[in-house]
Parts: sequence; C-alpha cells; structure tokens
Amino acid sequence: MSVDRSTGVTDTPATRLQALFEGHRLTPTQRRIAHSMVRRAADVPFLSSVELAELAGVSQPSVTRFAVALGFDGYPALRRHLREVVPAEQAAAGPGPYNEYQQAVEAEIENLKHLAELLADPRPVRKAGRILAASRPLPVLGLRAAASQAYGFAYFAAKVHPDVRLLDEGGTMIQDRIDAAVRAGATALLCFALPRHPREVVDTLAYAREAGLTVVTVADSAFAPVARHSDLLLPAAVGTGLAFDTACAPMLLGRVLLEALCDDLPDAQARLEQFDANAAARGLFVE
Repeated sequence: MSVDRSTGVTDTPATRLQALFEGHRLTPTQRRIAHSMVRRAADVPFLSSVELAELAGVSQPSVTRFAVALGFDGYPALRRHLREVVPAEQAAAGPGPYNEYQQAVEAEIENLKHLAELLADPRPVRKAGRILAASRPLPVLGLRAAASQAYGFAYFAAKVHPDVRLLDEGGTMIQDRIDAAVRAGATALLCFALPRHPREVVDTLAYAREAGLTVVTVADSAFAPVARHSDLLLPAAVGTGLAFDTACAPMLLGRVLLEALCDDLPDAQARLEQFDANAAARGLFVE
C-alpha cells in the first residue's frame, strides 16, 4: 500500500480499479461486476471472463459487454490492462477448507480489511463529520435492510447532537418530514443504503437534494444506485454468503462517522458526561 503524494489518496488495487470505473455510466449489472472486482481486486487480473461472471453472479456475455463499456475491445484487453495497473502477485492462499458459516465470517473479515484500506485516507470521513455536525437538525435515513443501521447511528448521535431525526419508515410522510427538517434549519442528510436498494430511497435522496440538503451516504458500493443522488458516498461492502446479507462493515463505518461527528461538536464530551451523570442518578444501567 502506498500514497499518491499529489492527491494524498492511498494507492491500493481497489482504488486503482475504482479510478478505472469513474466517469462511466454503468448499468446495474455492470455496477455489480465492478463491485465484485473491487472486492477481489488482487485476484481479478488472473480471472477468466467465466470466473468473473461466476464471482459477480452474471452471465459471461455481460462481462464482455462490461469490458466494452469501459472502452476495451473485449475482456482479454481489460484483463491485460488490469495486470498492468494491479500488483502482479496473487493474494496468498487462505487456510484450509471452511464450512459455510466460517466462510461467511471470513468474507466479512475481508470486507473489514477493505474498509481499513479505504480509511487510510481519513479525509472523506472527516469531511462527512463536519457536514453532519453542522446540520441542525440532522435527519438520518435508512429503510428496510438499512433501517437498523440508521437507528443505531441515530441512537448514539442523539447523545451528542442536539437534534437528530430518524427516518426509518417510508410512505407518503417521508417527504413531509424532510420538508419539516429543512424548515427547521437542516443542511444535510445522512443515508444508509444497503441492498436490495428500495426505489423509495433513491427517490427520497433526489427529493432531499432538490430541497437543498447535502446528502452523505453510507452504501455497500461506490456504484450503488444511490450514488448519483449523493454528494459524498462512503462505501462499505456487505457479505453475501448467507441467505441474508451481513453488514458488519457498514455498521463499523457508521461508528467511525460518529467519531468524526463528535470531533466536530465542541460540546460532545460535555453532553456525554451529562448523560452518564443522569443515567447514574436514574439507575438506568445495571452495574
């Protein structure tokens, strides 16, 4: 891992791949291929089109069309390019065979390692912390699979931020609540967006931006459908090895965002101490 001195951005196989995809209008299937490639950046230059298709859960012709969409003659040309921009050594083979439950855990560990690589450049998270801390009130959006992520963030953020408004239920009222937040002085909205991405989330983010809010989004991929409606997107991959997706990395990224939020709220520590004093007086927690 190295750092580009001209930009300060950490240089990793994943960031090189993301740079390759930037500026291209990708279809949902192509975004899925791109996301799979970023997650397995060190391995991708050595995969055949059939293997990549299997990894992404798409057809082999879709991989070929994806390569053409990026400006290459076909997948062999894309793979030759990848071998130039991604380190030549393959990832070390993992330990012995795992059962399906262990494989899910190992996949989440890889997602967390990828998140750690992204956080080597802390500037996007710090920028997000400043944006969110300045918004009074602060609406936090998360529907369906992402509702628990939004709830967890809002629960802790309310201990240090004076006005956090959780938006975890859809329906016709959600735009009304955004309008109310804007009238009250909100300048930003935080969104947690996880697959499968509800159309309502995409529509709500578009509405929020039209209302003048700066949208900060935690999503499973930089190529998620919400990307085009986000001013600042922070990616954290989900695990897909079990019947239902696992979201350890998005949860941890949410906690990192909370830390950045606290850093930009000068009275955050005083609020936490006051909460602890009140909790002790009320006997709120079992010692």
